[in-house]
Amino acid sequence: MDKDTPHHDFQVGDVLRVSCPPAEGRVAEVSRFHASVEWPWAEIDRQSQIRWNGRRAFAMSPDSPEWSMSLFKTDPEPWNLHVGDSCLVGIPETLVRIIDIGRYDPPQDVGWLPRPHTMLVVVPADYPDEALSEDDGDTIDLESAAPVTIKLVSRT
Repeated sequence: MDKDTPHHDFQVGDVLRVSCPPAEGRVAEVSRFHASVEWPWAEIDRQSQIRWNGRRAFAMSPDSPEWSMSLFKTDPEPWNLHVGDSCLVGIPETLVRIIDIGRYDPPQDVGWLPRPHTMLVVVPADYPDEALSEDDGDTIDLESAAPVTIKLVSRT
């Protein structure tokens, strides 16, 4: 992971530029609400108490807050995917703001490897503070197997 600032130095309020080059994923399941894609990076943690299936679900509606808050995007979009399709999964270059930081010792049991020590909760950089609820945001796992690039843009 390429960072201008060591991850232990990130602070709530920091604005970051994040991106992840796309990797190929396969659509495993499609429902009215989600398209589930086999995740191209993390591996299932066989020692975990959580039984992760190796997939990530993407909202089927472009109007869904779940879709608009998600850093990772599919190409084509989830609403154009069918079971068995290949798609690209990545993070287009995006400006985000840190609204919370989770630090875990021991690393958090999330169902996949590597287990995260530090997770940043982020929202789009221009997202208004007064609109925030506890369910808003997406997480950036600083120990992720995905090749996420994070650069500090500004600090308040």
